[in-house]
Order: sequence, then structure tokens, then C-alpha cells
Amino acid sequence: MEFSNKVRHSNCPVRDKIRIMRSIRTFLKGTIPALALLTIMQCTASANAGNGDEKTFIVGPETADCTGVAPMKCLQVKEKQSENWTNFYSNIEGFTYEPGYEYVLKVKTEKIANPPADASSIKYTLIKQVSKTKK
Repeated sequence: MEFSNKVRHSNCPVRDKIRIMRSIRTFLKGTIPALALLTIMQCTASANAGNGDEKTFIVGPETADCTGVAPMKCLQVKEKQSENWTNFYSNIEGFTYEPGYEYVLKVKTEKIANPPADASSIKYTLIKQVSKTKK
């Protein structure tokens, strides 16, 4: 009886290893898909963060005198037809303004990390010129 107990216990380290390896395998089966899903979600969130927001700007037919860092000419911009014109101190990358025309533009806005003190914290990029009307 004593001998059979010793034989049975002599296999315990192997059984323990097998049990531990099965536990690790079970753990990894659940963890790896979860980590993959989190990675995909993070990549998607990062990609969306880089895309910025889309806005529609109405650009007036005339510029106005304004003062940024120095005296300059500002585009007159509003987001809705019912709003008043406001000075637009930045540039819209990809857009060439021609006086005498009112424009409707789709613009992408992106936040700029650590912008210079005399510059906008938002970058504006033309997505599409929806219309250009002689005024």
C-alpha cells in the first residue's frame, strides 16, 4: 500500500505540469482574442481621431480688414446661412479664394498639437468645393 501511494505521487509533478499547461492554454484562448479585439478598436479610434471633423463653411464674396499678429485681410465665413459673417484668420489648405464669389465648402478640421503662439490650433483642409456663385 505504501508503495502504490509513492508511485501515484511520483506522477504528481507531471500531472501538475499538465494541469498548469491546460490552465495556461484556457487562459490564452480567452485572452488572445480579447487582446486582438482591443488592438483593433484602438487602431480604429486612432484612425478616426486623425480624420478630424467635417464642417461646411460659407465663404463671403469679399474679404475684410482684420488684425491677427499684424493687419491683414480675413475671409468672411459662416457655417449657416442665417448667421452673421465672422472674420476667418486661418488659411484653408487647398482652397484658392477669388473675390466676387460666394463659396460653399466642405472642410476638414484637425487639432494641431503644440501650435506656435501666433498660429491657430486648428488646421483647415478643403475636402470639396460644393458651389461657387458670382455675387
